[in-house]
Amino acid sequence: MTTVGYWFIGFALVYTVYLIFISQVARKKAADGNGYFVGGRSFNTLFVTVCITGLFSGSSYIAIIELSYLHGVSAVWYGVAETVQVLIIALVLIAPFRKKALVTISGLLGDRYGEKVRGLAGAITAFTFPMWSVATALAFASALSVFTGISLVWSVVLTATLLFAYLQFGGMWSVGLTQLSNVVIFFIMLAIGTYAFFVNPGVDGLKELFQEKPQYAHVGSVGMQTILAWFGTFLFNVILAQAAFQMALSCKTAKQGRNGLLYASLLGIPLIAGAVLFGLAAAQAVPGETRGLIAVPMYLMDTLPAPLVGLFFLGFWAAALSWGAPCQFSGATSLGRDVGKAINPKATEQQLVKYTKWSLLLLTLLMIGFAMLRAEQSAWWNVLAWVTRNSATFAPVVAAIFWPVVTKRAAFVSLFTGSAAGLLWYHLGGWAINGFYLNIHPVWIGMIANIVTIVFISLLDSSNEWKWKGSVKHLGTYALAGAVVLILLTAGFFHELYRSGLLGLVLTLIVSGLFIACMSFTKPANHTQEEYSKIV
Repeated sequence: MTTVGYWFIGFALVYTVYLIFISQVARKKAADGNGYFVGGRSFNTLFVTVCITGLFSGSSYIAIIELSYLHGVSAVWYGVAETVQVLIIALVLIAPFRKKALVTISGLLGDRYGEKVRGLAGAITAFTFPMWSVATALAFASALSVFTGISLVWSVVLTATLLFAYLQFGGMWSVGLTQLSNVVIFFIMLAIGTYAFFVNPGVDGLKELFQEKPQYAHVGSVGMQTILAWFGTFLFNVILAQAAFQMALSCKTAKQGRNGLLYASLLGIPLIAGAVLFGLAAAQAVPGETRGLIAVPMYLMDTLPAPLVGLFFLGFWAAALSWGAPCQFSGATSLGRDVGKAINPKATEQQLVKYTKWSLLLLTLLMIGFAMLRAEQSAWWNVLAWVTRNSATFAPVVAAIFWPVVTKRAAFVSLFTGSAAGLLWYHLGGWAINGFYLNIHPVWIGMIANIVTIVFISLLDSSNEWKWKGSVKHLGTYALAGAVVLILLTAGFFHELYRSGLLGLVLTLIVSGLFIACMSFTKPANHTQEEYSKIV
């Protein structure tokens, strides 16, 4: 182990003791189920801000450093796409979801479609969250291994165990208090990284990098298809961002939740800029590495004193924790609260808290198990998680909010068909990270199957009564027109879309447009369901 490794271990031990201590404070606040799952709906703007900053900025920071090292300033689009997602949640979804007192997406589905859907959606959601947790933990671990020699798997074991330890005590209050601490560490890391940049390579070194590799200065060097895929992924994920909803909806009022999200998007800007800058600095100082998360620690070890490098990478660990904690807790909530309620509808809030604590243990073991199964490719777990969950829950969630025509049977079956179609497509592509079958990302195939299933089963069900109510003033008219335009463009530019990898995204947009039109034009025959939101 290097000198930097000893410094990092020392900082990490102190920080771990601190996190365990504040989790005991959180335990007193989480006295009942409401306090455990959603902080008693008493988070103020500050707590929502740090929770969302920790969740999204922590994960994007690690991803952008890697992308910046490999592709240059165009990595900033990843952060922009994620920020757009946060802004849409703040401006569109927080108020209605706070009014519904939403806890989880799987809970929303269960309230609308019954206990079978609650249980299945909760299980699918729960078992994908450890995949996201382990992906970020492995990315952090690859950097940690450079100066400590600790294996990737053992790094994940330590991270997962700490997450389990402090989440057990205070639930959402543990998340809130630790996210506040993590964000403070983020900005210490940002200050150290900025200082390192001016020491080496500095502005002149950055200019030299751009002269030697002009593509690094180009805002589109990562490729337009990749940028569009980032935006498409985050935009479709807006309505499924359960961990973000659970934290933001722990707010006292919808206004405080919205403001917290808006402030989080502002706090994310310097972190996004810093991640791009540090990746570029490493590209100049340590060229030729295949991974930016290996090059950055090497660059810093050559630039700064060991204590500063150790403190910088404490920020990396805080980023992994700030992403992993909400993911693990939200997944455990789906498993313990939603699946538990589906199995035992008469369960008390205290019993559901108990189920959730046991679920945390199970998801901790899963997180460690996933690391053992495939530790060398952290991004693979992100792909698998997106495919499994988003393919299953996208259409049922949209329908639960906007389209009361959907039947319980249609929602239940669509959970299966969407996830199965996405995973089958992934299997046909050999479970690769980038090279997908027919150059189409499996999540698009899964979401298309998900939408088609829920529409056709609902409309063809003989026991389901609905009526056609068309109008040129409806949003559905514009959605239908947009789908037709995209169909014509796809026919004219099919080979270009296929070659660029954008065909799947465009096909999903076409099907989504038709889905919106269908929701707009078909209404329940029974007008007692008018309390559901309408598309107008």
